[in-house]
Amino acid sequence: MNQPKSPWKTPRRWIVVGLALVAAAALVYAVYRPRPITVEVATVAVGRFEQVIEEDGQLRLKSRYVITAPTLAQLQRPTLKVGDTVRAGDVVARLAPAAPQMIDARTRSVLQQRVGSADAARRAAAAQVQRAQTGLAQATLEAGRAEQLAKQGFIAPSSRDQTDLARRSAQQALTAARAEQGMADFALAEARAALAQAEPAAGERTTGLWELKSPVNGQVLKLHLDSAAPVTAGLPLLEIGDTAAMEAVIDVLSGEVRQVQPGAAVQLSTGSGAAPMPGTVSRIEPVAFTKVSALGIEEQRVNVVVALDTSTARGADAARLGDGFRVDARITVSSQADALLVPSAALVRDGEQWRVFVVEAGKARARAVQIHDRNADLAWVKDGLKAGEMVLLYPGSTIADGQPVRMREGQGG
Repeated sequence: MNQPKSPWKTPRRWIVVGLALVAAAALVYAVYRPRPITVEVATVAVGRFEQVIEEDGQLRLKSRYVITAPTLAQLQRPTLKVGDTVRAGDVVARLAPAAPQMIDARTRSVLQQRVGSADAARRAAAAQVQRAQTGLAQATLEAGRAEQLAKQGFIAPSSRDQTDLARRSAQQALTAARAEQGMADFALAEARAALAQAEPAAGERTTGLWELKSPVNGQVLKLHLDSAAPVTAGLPLLEIGDTAAMEAVIDVLSGEVRQVQPGAAVQLSTGSGAAPMPGTVSRIEPVAFTKVSALGIEEQRVNVVVALDTSTARGADAARLGDGFRVDARITVSSQADALLVPSAALVRDGEQWRVFVVEAGKARARAVQIHDRNADLAWVKDGLKAGEMVLLYPGSTIADGQPVRMREGQGG
């Protein structure tokens, strides 16, 4: 008796089952296989590595001249404005003698009475001079008669000597009277001057102006007073400086300033896409100061003075800037030519070491590297990479060794 064949033992059935399994496996692989991740890459290249300190600062004049009032006076209204050009010897300010203080009626009356008293004393002194002149004339006549009588023997020589002494005494009395008259004249002039200062004549203050002149060629930087006003000795009136002779002052953290050496190259930028101005560190001030950062942290900073290189066209353009203008500075503390460079954004910390992801055959391969030095933008690679290799930028946690990657459109590789 023949038994029916099982359908699973038919070769045709096994072929169908095999095809179904292959299709299922292909579907699972298509759904769950790793998909390439779009990444940004950069090329490892050979170039110059520079370690820089980036800080901001400001421009300032090398020399500033402050014109001050030499004495108590009345400043005439200035004719100069901020930014005006002046030459050495140009008049920059005019001063008039100070106006007297206002007085009350009682003080004025006292001054007037003082003038009257001095005038009366002068008249009395003049009368004394006339009296002394009369006495001298009489003494001179008597001395002359005595001289004649003594020659004729009518009087003794002693009498002649007495008349001569009387004439000399009268002469001395006249000299003293004239001195008293001079003192009275001076006292009267003093009293009248005091009264005149209390009541100045109209237009009197416009005469006898003092002129203050510029000591250097430059520009007016600041007017402390822009109108006529009374000034005291030593009061600043205006400031003058030469904007063609400028320098930059950069405040650097005290912990970083030890890396800066005099003569180091500096690039200064005023922003707005302007080309940087070259300069060099001329000196480092030996005194630190406290500055509060934008985060409210107190920092110890040191001023680094930068001399501008005016030999270049851009350095000469500094004269078009002004005192106190803000600048961004890049101070080069070290430099190395022909260094193997990789962007700092490609580095990933691996314990105490560093690693990068290199693109090989469409996959990201982790590779350990040794770093000689690095800055905010680039790292100087000592070992582990070759020039021309492509590395991933900003590798995230989704990137693993062997991960398929696809470079962003527009990037080579």
